[in-house]
Amino acid sequence: QVQLVESGGGLAQAGGSLTLSCAASGGTISRYAMGWIRRAPGKDREFVAVINWSGSSTYITDRVKGRFTISRDNAKETVYLHMNSLKPEDTATYYCAAATQTNGGWRTRFDSYEIWGQGTQVTVST
Repeated sequence: QVQLVESGGGLAQAGGSLTLSCAASGGTISRYAMGWIRRAPGKDREFVAVINWSGSSTYITDRVKGRFTISRDNAKETVYLHMNSLKPEDTATYYCAAATQTNGGWRTRFDSYEIWGQGTQVTVST
């Protein structure tokens, strides 16, 4: 069973950068679409970025477009979220998730993602 572990979160100042990593173990994610989803305190989950199995197609939510990018290294079984120009409103717990039944294509439906990590906290101060 594939397990996902996020890392790279922490405290950053507004305008700063962080890179989150999502490492898979117990199996391969190389054929799965992967997503980064965040939940801010008191708010609903939202998709931040998703990527298809090969990395050739991505989706970035408008809220972070131009600031965040998603990438993957299938050889390392790892997906990344590169976050630049951070804002206090980016403060949230960030989760990565794998969509195993989409033939590698990305989706922005939460129920398309069957495997979730435990999350990593990102806090952006002013």
